[in-house]
Amino acid sequence: MSTHDDGPSKAAPQVSDLTIENITQNAKLVNSETTNGRLKFLMDKLIDHLHDYIRETRLTTEEWTETIRFLTSSGQICNEVRQEFILLSDILGASVLIDALNNPKPPNATESTVLGPFYTEDAADVANGESIASPNKGEICLVLATVKNTKGEPIEGTRIDVWETDGNGLYDNQYEHREKPDMRGRLTSNKQGEFYFKCVKPVSYAVPTDGPVGGLLTALHRCAYRPAHIHFRLSVPNSDYDDLVTALYINGDPYITSDAVFGVKKNLIVDANKVNDITLAKMYEVNEQDWLIRYDFVMTTKKETQELL
Repeated sequence: MSTHDDGPSKAAPQVSDLTIENITQNAKLVNSETTNGRLKFLMDKLIDHLHDYIRETRLTTEEWTETIRFLTSSGQICNEVRQEFILLSDILGASVLIDALNNPKPPNATESTVLGPFYTEDAADVANGESIASPNKGEICLVLATVKNTKGEPIEGTRIDVWETDGNGLYDNQYEHREKPDMRGRLTSNKQGEFYFKCVKPVSYAVPTDGPVGGLLTALHRCAYRPAHIHFRLSVPNSDYDDLVTALYINGDPYITSDAVFGVKKNLIVDANKVNDITLAKMYEVNEQDWLIRYDFVMTTKKETQELL
């Protein structure tokens, strides 16, 4: 008995006499036997838009070859701590669009934004009041925050992952000899929904520009910088609350209106001021001239999100 592929079954769609006009319909036809309706829909739309783009731009063989080279290079530069395709998705605005479509929020809830390519699962647990940063990584900043629901009720037991760059604008996993997690930590909100920690005052930084995406930004004469920010991922175990992935952006940053990955939203912009309060400084064991950020996070339930989809 033959074990090789004998070709399509007699029931399979027959494709022949391909032309510029009918290739799209034929490409969709050969995918039509799948029993996965969602996959068929996604592939049909992909083929429609891709073929329309090729026809509309009259894409040349050289341009398509260069596109394939670009995508190949993007894959080759990826590793366990670098994901060039996430960066590509981010700078094209795809990441923030998908996030917005899938995570609608009522007016009084904290908006979500892009996760970014630097999140890791290995952050150490940090008690309220402790620092997520090892010493001498930048200017000290105190963050005082709360987590509540849309009714204004505190949410106890929220797990909060926090991560940021150091004062040089680099995440810990961008360093070649990373020995342990740094500039990141995992906190838990108390009965009042409060969590607070010390970190480094966020600084603006350039996305990685040494790869294919960096070359694309250069060719487009685009800004490669992100405004100063700190990332948060909030989740409430064994609850009906939706996870919240967001970030806080520092007001007055020169890149606040030109974020390379389109992540800034109005209600995520916060002021960073000096503590300037001796009582507060003593309470949280910081200096009066250290920096202070305050923010009240508002999470939604899965039902609240579903009602907006």
